[in-house]
Amino acid sequence: MARIVGVELPNNKKTFVALTYIYGIGPARAKEILKNTNIDGDKRVKDLTDEEISRISKYITDHYKVEGELRQEVERNIKRLIEIGCYRGIRHKIGLPVRGQKTHSNARTRKGPRASRIKKK
Repeated sequence: MARIVGVELPNNKKTFVALTYIYGIGPARAKEILKNTNIDGDKRVKDLTDEEISRISKYITDHYKVEGELRQEVERNIKRLIEIGCYRGIRHKIGLPVRGQKTHSNARTRKGPRASRIKKK
């Protein structure tokens, strides 16, 4: 298995699909990385040479925030919103949807399971 920026890429996947296993790299960015490093995206990860893997790794570290660095930045952004007390920060803090969704009948993912009602005997 090839290891790029701390992530083991699956051997049997095509390179452009395997790159999406890295947090912060989606299909479009994966294709862009392969295009800029002159590597065929249809090539399997197990067929990549060490030189190609190092080229991909170097390009990613030079141009993008991925994995831990990106996760930390997202976490810091959320903490900042909470600290300044803006609407989005408050919604994060109390665990409700942040982007304007209705909560009357939906939002179970953010609100958690329904509180069970006590049944009368």
